[in-house]
Amino acid sequence: MLEVRNIRKAFGDCVANNDVSLTVEAGTIHAVVGENGAGKSTIMKIVYGFYQPDMGEIMFRGNPVDIRGPHDAIALGIGMVHQHFMLVDTMTVAENIILGAETGSTLNLDLEQAKKEIAKLSDELKLGVNPDALVEDLSVGAQQRVELLKALYRDAELLILDEPTAVLTPQEIGEFFGILRRMKGQGKTIIIITHKLDEVLAISDEVTVMRDGKTVAQVATAGTSAADLARLIVGRDVLLRVEKGEASPADVVLEVTGLRVEGKHGTAVEDVSFTVRAGEIVGVAGIEGNGQTELIESLAGLRPSVAGTVNLKGRDVTAMSARQLKESGIGHIPEDRHRRGLLLNSDLSENVVLGSHYRPPVSSAGMIDQKYVAKLAGEIIEKFDVRPPVRTLPARSLSGGNQQKLIIGREFELEPELLLVSQPTRGVDIGAIEFIHRKLIEMRDAGVAVLLVSAELEEVTALADRLIVMREGKIAAEVDPKTTSPEEIGLLMTGG
Repeated sequence: MLEVRNIRKAFGDCVANNDVSLTVEAGTIHAVVGENGAGKSTIMKIVYGFYQPDMGEIMFRGNPVDIRGPHDAIALGIGMVHQHFMLVDTMTVAENIILGAETGSTLNLDLEQAKKEIAKLSDELKLGVNPDALVEDLSVGAQQRVELLKALYRDAELLILDEPTAVLTPQEIGEFFGILRRMKGQGKTIIIITHKLDEVLAISDEVTVMRDGKTVAQVATAGTSAADLARLIVGRDVLLRVEKGEASPADVVLEVTGLRVEGKHGTAVEDVSFTVRAGEIVGVAGIEGNGQTELIESLAGLRPSVAGTVNLKGRDVTAMSARQLKESGIGHIPEDRHRRGLLLNSDLSENVVLGSHYRPPVSSAGMIDQKYVAKLAGEIIEKFDVRPPVRTLPARSLSGGNQQKLIIGREFELEPELLLVSQPTRGVDIGAIEFIHRKLIEMRDAGVAVLLVSAELEEVTALADRLIVMREGKIAAEVDPKTTSPEEIGLLMTGG
């Protein structure tokens, strides 16, 4: 179906792809894996026409093709679903799907016929998508299915999926894989860019491994293992489990009592009480949408509470702003790094001092000390292995995992007493996951109180010393992750 031959692509001095070659057989699911910044998304964006290669060629169905833009790719039968969805929230599912693919004039647009075609496609693949629903009212998993329909509506035969499960719950991932298998059964060819090796082994037929912009291997999935792939990805043996000693909890740093927080559709957090001590990680498990996001946002000062109290080391901080809370010693690694964590058009140096830009040592008398900022940015980039290590690059030019490492580096360097961490490894490669987990354990061992929210049950149970399970905005239970099975936690999460 697709053959990429000796592709090279550079952005200035940064070489993203260097002599990349891979072959994708028709009617298969092909995984592309590698560290953040390895060039996975770049090579696929070249196939989809977003970028033009500096060298090399692309063969599609055995013929050389010149793909000058997404329209060329779509005309060939190539579709792409991006890691960050490209949907208009205020429009319906049907309007989003036909946007850019309308037939006839806008005055004669047959939206009802389009809805019928969309409903038929949805039924064939058991997607369960309502063409009349507003996108802003859909869950993340449903929005993912809309993106799939958008590509299929344009008759895509080869579908490229960039980190498709990064924002899905375990239940949604299972449903999603069922959809991919049905698509494969209908003769579609699928390329999936991912960092989750268990998913690679579960869903793919072949795997291409990339490292430092190059193809280092292409192997049959049936003949490999997670450890083999990890070694190829990183170039060394990777610890696939969290190693940590026993925690030594000290004084209570955070005490939450009777907290109630409103969300978009009513009460999101109801009568929640718990503590976090210095030197421990308290995990919060739960299916996404059960109040975890609103809880963290409230504690970070991004969303007001309507009842209850929050005490930081015995001091009432319930009504404090986000700035006041940060000054009081609270660090925050947000769930949505684009909306909450970064200024995407600003460079890495500017992003490194977000939240501390107005006070010494970053600034004095209203003037920012550019030498200090440059030094600090260089130290964080080196210490947290941000790639490419160029502080003048805009944040949007980094891969998702490197954006995450930049945020984590910024918050860690502030030396907080309480660290609020939400989805720390979402969209992050295996080498960076190992790095981030190790850093969180180091923070705990240095006496920081850590409150961790993760949709990855394996991650939160491995890192947490105590585990809170949330369901429908309330605490369903507090358990010991060392002695409670994933099945028991799953039942608590679902109310089973």
